[in-house]
Amino acid sequence: MADEPINVAADQLRLFIERIERLEEEKKGIADDIKDVYAEAKGQGYETKTMRQVVRLRKMAKDARDEADALLETYRAALGF
Repeated sequence: MADEPINVAADQLRLFIERIERLEEEKKGIADDIKDVYAEAKGQGYETKTMRQVVRLRKMAKDARDEADALLETYRAALGF
């Protein structure tokens, strides 16, 4: 009976690990799909570096985006461009 808690914990741990592994596989599949979309956009003449920047900015809250824009403008002004 002393081994039972260890077995239960080991079974539970194995299930967690297997779930994580499945999710990692899905994540890789999604990352590959995103890469394909960027490649398709590039083939249509879009600048993927800029697209990635837009996606990153759209994830940000408006206040954070405004703050980043203001800071960037401050730095640009300080550097004279």
